[in-house]
Amino acid sequence: MDQPAPVVVHDAAASQRLPVYSVIVPAFNEADFLPHTLQSLSAAMGALEQPGEIIVVDNNSTDDTADIARALGARVVSEPINQISRARNAGAAVARGGFFIFVDADTEIPANVLGQALRQLREEGACGGGATVAMNHPHWFPAHVLALWNHFSRVTRIAAGCFMFCRRDAFTACGGFSEKVYASEEIWLSLALARWGRSRQRRFVILRETVTTSARKVDWLSAGAIIRQILIFALFPLAVRSKRFCGAWYVRPGADSE
Repeated sequence: MDQPAPVVVHDAAASQRLPVYSVIVPAFNEADFLPHTLQSLSAAMGALEQPGEIIVVDNNSTDDTADIARALGARVVSEPINQISRARNAGAAVARGGFFIFVDADTEIPANVLGQALRQLREEGACGGGATVAMNHPHWFPAHVLALWNHFSRVTRIAAGCFMFCRRDAFTACGGFSEKVYASEEIWLSLALARWGRSRQRRFVILRETVTTSARKVDWLSAGAIIRQILIFALFPLAVRSKRFCGAWYVRPGADSE
């Protein structure tokens, strides 16, 4: 594989300043998707005046995820226990910014979305939020599921896990992402942040702007497998506490889940 060109997160002057925000990317065997994600993040961050940092959390990868992240200029930390909540929390634990931006390793965040998220946190009184989600190369079934999710997200003000942002103090007060679950951690944190915000006249918002995530789960899993995963969670909500029942988030083609 050709070595990707390094990203440039800030200019020389900005690099001397404490980052205003930290972009945290959990990554388990993400060698295929991480280069594009980090390069698009760098472009978005470079379009903003506020300095930021990128933290990639290598979540027990067996591929070149960590080396690729370093080559692209990201700060890399390790979380040996393969759990998305732990990876996100590990990144937040070393982050220097006052605002946290959580981005999945297969998700593209345009500059206008990143800028709007920071504006909401800095100027509009938001405690946190998310955005509507689009899928690259959508298949008909997941496209309909995604449309339903976007409607649900806007009505309930619950963020999708592929892109979520919040204030550092709110994240800390809420205890971060729940490590009792192996999926749906963004739902529980969204609800906790909204409760924290209500007592302080701060809103949890879902932006009208859109982020784009990959259709890889659809490529990896059959429609039947996706439906089974949805039914398991609908019928047995506590299944999210077992990694065994959250395979869609932890199984990678050609790699073990541990």
